Amino acid sequence: MTSVFLPDWVARHAELRPAASAIASPHHRLSYGDLAARVGDLAGHLADRGVTAADRVILAVPTSPAAVVAALAIQALGACAVEIDRGMGRAGFAAVLEQVRPRFAVVSVHDAAHWKAAGAELAWAWSLGPARAGAAVPARGTTALGADGALAPDARGLARPPRLDVPEDAPALVLFTSGSTGKPRGVVQTFRNLAANSRSIVQYLGLGPDDRAMLILPSHYCYGRSVIQTHLYVGGSVFIDQRFMYPRVVMEAIGSEGCTGFAGVPLTFEILRREVDLGTIAMPRLRYVTQAGGPMRPETIRWARQAFAPASLFVMYGQTEATARLAYLPPERGDDKMGSIGIAIPGVDLRVVDEAARELPAGEVGHLVARGGNVTPGYLGSPEDTAAILHDGWLWTGDLARRDEDGFFFLVGRAKEILKISGHRVSPLEIEVVVAEHPAVAEVAVVGAPDDVQGEVAVAFVVLRAGSTVNEPDVRRFCRERLPASKVPSRVEFVESIPRNASGKPLKAELAARARAAQSRGGER
Repeated sequence: MTSVFLPDWVARHAELRPAASAIASPHHRLSYGDLAARVGDLAGHLADRGVTAADRVILAVPTSPAAVVAALAIQALGACAVEIDRGMGRAGFAAVLEQVRPRFAVVSVHDAAHWKAAGAELAWAWSLGPARAGAAVPARGTTALGADGALAPDARGLARPPRLDVPEDAPALVLFTSGSTGKPRGVVQTFRNLAANSRSIVQYLGLGPDDRAMLILPSHYCYGRSVIQTHLYVGGSVFIDQRFMYPRVVMEAIGSEGCTGFAGVPLTFEILRREVDLGTIAMPRLRYVTQAGGPMRPETIRWARQAFAPASLFVMYGQTEATARLAYLPPERGDDKMGSIGIAIPGVDLRVVDEAARELPAGEVGHLVARGGNVTPGYLGSPEDTAAILHDGWLWTGDLARRDEDGFFFLVGRAKEILKISGHRVSPLEIEVVVAEHPAVAEVAVVGAPDDVQGEVAVAFVVLRAGSTVNEPDVRRFCRERLPASKVPSRVEFVESIPRNASGKPLKAELAARARAAQSRGGER
C-alpha cells in the first residue's frame, strides 16, 4: 500500500475484495464493500454540512463500527478526527472544547448533558443512539448515525468532494492523553505518522489479509486505534468486542470468530489469569498476542506465554506521542531478555542519552529518546509542551532506560516519577517488580511522598489476591530481603483496587495525592 491516507486503504481493498470482512462486532458486520460505502455516504454528508480539510471534528462515541466509519469519513475529506474518551466527564469535555474549538462533532446522545454543560456550540452534529426527550446535542442541526455507521436512507448519496492537495504531514488524528500532569493534552498524529507506524507494526507482527484481531481496547487509545489501522492497512479484519466485563465470553469469541490476534494491557492479563481457565477454551487460529500499556510483571508474562501457547507473545512499548509503538520484544527472546521492552521497531531509532543528548554506552542509565516517521509533530495548541519533548528531531519519551550489549532496552522508570530518598535515586518500577513477586499480591503501584528526614519516601499501594492475608510488616520484610534499604517502601497501604484510566494505566497522580495527605497526618491510614 503506497498511499498514506487511511481511506485509500479501505477503498483499495473494497475494489479487490469487496466481500471480505473488515469490521465486525457482536451485533454488526461490515465487509470492505460495506465499509467503503458507509464511509462514502458519511463523508458526503459531512461535506454537504460544511466540513472541510481545515476542520477538526470531535469523535466521541463508543468503540464500535460507527467509530471506525466516522474517523475514516472525516479523514476522507482531509480533515482531522479528534477522538476523545467519553469517560473524561464534563470538565474533560470543556478542556477539549477549549483547545479544539470544533464546529462539528460525531457524538453519543447519552453525552448530550455533558456537551451542554461544557458549553458546546456546534454547527452540526452526527448523533449516535436513539433520540430521547431532553437529550438533544447542542448543535444547530443534527443527523442520526447508526451503530454500524449507517446514515438514514434519505441522508445518503451526497457526493463527497475530492481530497485536494492535502499534505501527508497534515493532522489526521488527535488523541488526548493526560500524561503525568492530569491536564488533557492533544497529541497530533499526521497521515504520515499513521502510515509509518502501521507499516512497522505490520512488518514485525507479519500481518496479512487473513489476520483478524480481537479488539477489547478503546479506539480513543492509541493502542486500540493502531490495531484497527494495521488491519485495515493489510486488508485484514477486526472484531470489536466491548464485553470484557465477561472475560470468558470474549475469549470464547476469539475462537468462534476465528481471531488470529489479541491485544491487551497488563490489567487485561491479570484479569484473565484470575478469572478464566484458558485451557478449556479453543482458540485454533490464534497465532499472536500483544501486550503494551505499561510493564507487566514477569510472573504474568510467563503465565501468558504458557496459557496462550502456541500463539506467540509480543511484549511491546510505545506512547501516544509515537503514534503507538516504539519497541517490541521478539517472542523468541522472551526468556533471556525477560523484563526488556525489546528492540526498536522497523523505521525507528532508539537511543539512551544523557542530559546533553549524548548517547550513553551499554549499561548506563539515561533518557530514552526516539526518532522516526511515527513521531508526533507536537501537542495541539501547546508549543511549550511540544518544545519539552521534541529536540532536534528526537522525541524525549520521559522514560529512563538502559541498553544492554545486545541492543535490547530496559526501562528503569519515568523520569518525573524517580524518587530521591536520602540522596539515592529510586525507581518506583523497580520496587513494584519486587512487591509484585509476593505470592499474596495481585496488584501494586508505588509513588513518592515528602518526608522531613529522607526528603522523600516510597509508598506502596497493594491489592491482595482473593483469600490472601498479609500485613504491612510482612510486605516490608519481603522487600528488605530483595532490595537495598533505600528502596524498601516506608509504608504499605492495602486497597481494594488501584485507580486506573480508560486504558488501564494506574492513576499515580491520584495515589500520590493520597500518599501526601496520609504523610502530612503522620502516616495515618
